[in-house]
Amino acid sequence: MVLDLPRALETVRALERERPRWVWWSAAEAAAPLVEAGIRPARAWDIAEAHRILCGGWEAGPGVAWAAAHGLPSDGVPGAPTGDLFEAAIALERPLADETLVRADGYLRPDAAAGTWQRAGTTGQHSDDRLLAWADAALECAAGQRERAMRIGPRVVSTVHAESAAAVLCEELARDGLPVDRAALLALVEPLSGPRGERDAAVLRHAPGREHTDLRNPTQVRELLKAVGIDVPSTRKHVLEGFADAHPIVPALLRWRREERIATTYGLRWIEEHIGSDDRLRGRWTACDGAGGRMTAEAGLHNLPAALRAGVAAHPGHALVRADLGQIEPRVLAVVSGDAAFAQATLADDLYAPVAARLRVERPIAKVAVLAAMYGQRSGPAGEALRGLERAYPVAMAHLDRAYAAGTRGEPVRTYGGRLIPTGRFLTTAPVGADPRLDAARGRFARNAIIQGAAAELFKAWAATVRATTADLGARIVLCLHDELLVHTPAEHADEVARRVETALADAARRWSPTPVRFVADTSVVQRWSEAKG
Repeated sequence: MVLDLPRALETVRALERERPRWVWWSAAEAAAPLVEAGIRPARAWDIAEAHRILCGGWEAGPGVAWAAAHGLPSDGVPGAPTGDLFEAAIALERPLADETLVRADGYLRPDAAAGTWQRAGTTGQHSDDRLLAWADAALECAAGQRERAMRIGPRVVSTVHAESAAAVLCEELARDGLPVDRAALLALVEPLSGPRGERDAAVLRHAPGREHTDLRNPTQVRELLKAVGIDVPSTRKHVLEGFADAHPIVPALLRWRREERIATTYGLRWIEEHIGSDDRLRGRWTACDGAGGRMTAEAGLHNLPAALRAGVAAHPGHALVRADLGQIEPRVLAVVSGDAAFAQATLADDLYAPVAARLRVERPIAKVAVLAAMYGQRSGPAGEALRGLERAYPVAMAHLDRAYAAGTRGEPVRTYGGRLIPTGRFLTTAPVGADPRLDAARGRFARNAIIQGAAAELFKAWAATVRATTADLGARIVLCLHDELLVHTPAEHADEVARRVETALADAARRWSPTPVRFVADTSVVQRWSEAKG
């Protein structure tokens, strides 16, 4: 007979004591019910996440992953069954035995890839056989992926392991939720939930006669600013900040934007829809964004305005351990480029200080130069500083230049951990060479993606290590925000959890890269997220 879910869960719970590496098609399908039952698998091989690393992009269903693992062309993967008459006619012409999982051409049968064949047995034994065949197929697919990963490089297997752990963590984050202080959030949101005209008036009173300006229209905002003597090329935040002292309307406009965002996106309705009766903010999490590999979340979890951080608070008897990686991108650049001189700079608490000394410039200029190198800025003050960087750290700069050149040609690039990042269709479907500006944009994307992607790999290895080494203290990761972790822990264990979080960074970094590059984190124990500096 088919195993019922309670018995299956008990079997998994017993096997988990032996710390197996579970193989499944995706954590969303297999790990979610385990997490819901209180089982937190320690190790896994997630076929979908492995496929995204090996082949790039987002689509990673069983049919696609199976084809890639067996060297079959992706354009031959059969589509999901639709049930139409044309499809039925083909099935009659080329019948497939009910128990045959793999077609003669090597692809998975469409109804198996869609998840219906496995449950369609007419008898208990029939269904058991199909489920066992599906499990065997998963093992075969994972073996093919592992072999391909090893051909690319041994680091890729470790990347898959960390990515698989991150996929399980995503299910835990979605179930556990982020602890909040509902009353504090309401106090922050309610004053901004009134008529939008009141918010607009606080800006428009600085420009008499322009009261009918639509502040949500960038063109009209530019005209408004021009009327008070401020001519800006755009109304982006970083542009406006440069004019903050020019006229009172600019700081009023920046404040309006912050408040408008809270009122329209993070208002009372957001609280009602996404915060449960247990005062936990929940949303769907994914282990990668389909591009460079950063974790993403819904329900505003990844874009929570700084003004609302006071509403993220530990629940009674608990504390938050907040840890933020410091200067992560330039430190990652030192690893992925293999630049020994740049690696030496990472030994300092403030990496930009030794870089500034080497370039003989002020620290802010050194920082601008390093960030410009990774983000592609070449004009202005960054230009001269970049030339200094190229002389001082030629190996690191050449690494970025090679990625840029590959991107301009539309060639895929791989991160330090082996993730494939396609560049040819970045931003547009226009062919490579059709527009030099688009080619340059692809180059800048590639240059940044190899750094952002590698940083994401290290971050997930760190998060997986924190998850594994703090669970015995009752600690749970409740937020992964780019380079920042929030861990909810019983208050009596907070200091020990903070210590283990820092130890986990050293351990994860050593496994991720056996180089002398130093990684640092700002770690603190707080009750509210807003209490953490930075």
